[in-house]
Amino acid sequence: MPPEHPRHNPPATIDEVAAAAGVGRATAARTLGNYGSVSPAVRARVIAAAEKLRYRPNSLARSMTTRKTQTLGVLVADISNPFFAGVMRGIDDTCHIGGYAAIVISTDENLEHERAAIGVLMDKQVDGIIIASAATRTDDVSHIQDALDRDIPVVLLDRKIDAFELDTVVINNREVSRAAVDEFIAEGHRRIAFVWGPTTRVPADSTDSLLELAGLTIFSEAERLRGYLEAHEAAGIAFDPELVTHGPRTEVGTALAVGRMLELPAPPTALIATETDALVGALRAIRHKRLAYPRDISLVGFDDSSWARVIDPPLTMIEQPMAQLGVTAAEQLLRRIEGNAGAARVHTLQARIIQRDSIARPPQ
Repeated sequence: MPPEHPRHNPPATIDEVAAAAGVGRATAARTLGNYGSVSPAVRARVIAAAEKLRYRPNSLARSMTTRKTQTLGVLVADISNPFFAGVMRGIDDTCHIGGYAAIVISTDENLEHERAAIGVLMDKQVDGIIIASAATRTDDVSHIQDALDRDIPVVLLDRKIDAFELDTVVINNREVSRAAVDEFIAEGHRRIAFVWGPTTRVPADSTDSLLELAGLTIFSEAERLRGYLEAHEAAGIAFDPELVTHGPRTEVGTALAVGRMLELPAPPTALIATETDALVGALRAIRHKRLAYPRDISLVGFDDSSWARVIDPPLTMIEQPMAQLGVTAAEQLLRRIEGNAGAARVHTLQARIIQRDSIARPPQ
């Protein structure tokens, strides 16, 4: 005979919780729904009964009553990216404290994926959305407007979108990028490479044209490029388009681009990499050319990590407050959900340079 499957007891109902606690159904509902007035003694009895019976509230029924699903939608570019993983840690912790759950969708920096994801989150009736949008200054952002038209609060993460006055949480990208380039200049470097630049077929031929191209990329990358250019201008260093990558934003694409830079008659003596994959691609190119840092080229990367501390020599890195970005974004979104109708705010958190051993004087 086939083995019998174990029988599972049906989930406890709110009527059973009320009976076990010796209260009416309405009192149990107010207690477990966290609304209305209930004495501390009665609340304790109801909660004890619910725990004993392993009662789980019907979230669908509750959402029909409260018009809330207790869920937030979160759109990030790439959840495998250490930056977004750190941000999600902060969002998840804040959601847990506030009694919310997060639905996370990775869009791969693809605007069509992002538009579809917004539709999914609206169908799920999330209470609010946090989004690190792939939209540039010229892109159609009507999908975000669709969410706003449905009275779904939206908080922008890591990237501003000029078309909206929305709560936004970013870091001081331009200032910290300029500070990193200033570190190179103070050591005597004049040939400083920037990775990643705009993904265009034809490189910019002037600072103005590069800034125009920067407007066609995501906000954070554009701000870092502006900081790089401001440091050059302040030091009187002429812009060289050959020292800004314009190819695919991948580890392999970066390795090829940096390899070409290192073959120039006057190769770069310093390099700032604005993403983890950009830094790894640059390191691959340096190793392939049988060069070493900081002996032949000085390096600074974004997004500090444990591996940057333990490789030899350890890398000077820009540390972003990843978890705090997530906490701030989630807290601001929860305030909007709870009815805060104040003016939109831009929260700018401070990144900092972690000095290690990858910057030196340029080679003679």
